[in-house]
Amino acid sequence: MNQNLAYREEFWEELIDGKLVAMSPRPAINHSRVSGNIYTIFGSFLKGKPCEAFADGVDLYLSEENQYIPDGMVVCDPDKIRPNGVYGAPDLVVEILSPSTARYDRGQKKDAYEKYGVREYWIVDPANKTVEQYLLRDGKLHLHEAYAILPDWMLETMKPEERAAVVTEFSCSLFDDLTIRLEDVFARVR
Repeated sequence: MNQNLAYREEFWEELIDGKLVAMSPRPAINHSRVSGNIYTIFGSFLKGKPCEAFADGVDLYLSEENQYIPDGMVVCDPDKIRPNGVYGAPDLVVEILSPSTARYDRGQKKDAYEKYGVREYWIVDPANKTVEQYLLRDGKLHLHEAYAILPDWMLETMKPEERAAVVTEFSCSLFDDLTIRLEDVFARVR
C-alpha cells in the first residue's frame, strides 16, 4: 500500500437520495481557498451573534436519504447543531463546484436543499470566479442573481459607464448589514 501523502485515493461519501455517492478526492487548492475565504467572511461577521458559520467538512443530516458534506453552511438555530454534525436545514448552504460534483450540486442536492427549506443557496465556481445566489421563495429555490469577477481583458473593452455598472459585491439575504465582496470570495484564486 502506497503511503505517499502527495497522492491518496481518499474519497468523501455523501448519501444522495438514499444512494451512497463517492465525491471528489480531497479538494483542489482553489476550492480550499474559496471555502476558507467564505468561512472567514461569515465567521468574522457572526462573531458574538447567534448564527454560526461552518467550514467544509461538517456533516449535514437533512433526512435518512440525504446526508451531505457541504462546502460551507450558516446555521441560526442552535438546536440543529450537535457534536457530530448539523441536523436539519441550515439557513445558508454553499457548494463549490468541481467537475465530479457539479451535476449533484445543481441537481439532486439543490432539490433537497429546496425541499428541506434552506433559505439561501450559493453555487460557487472557482474556475470562472462566479457565485450563483439562490433564494427560497414560495418553497422553491430561485436564482436571485449570478455574480462574476470579469477578466481584465473584458473590463478593458468596456466603456467607463459599463465598467462602473459592474457588480463587485452583493448582500446575503440573511443579514442586512453584511456585504459580500467578490474579491474577498476569490482572494488568491488563480
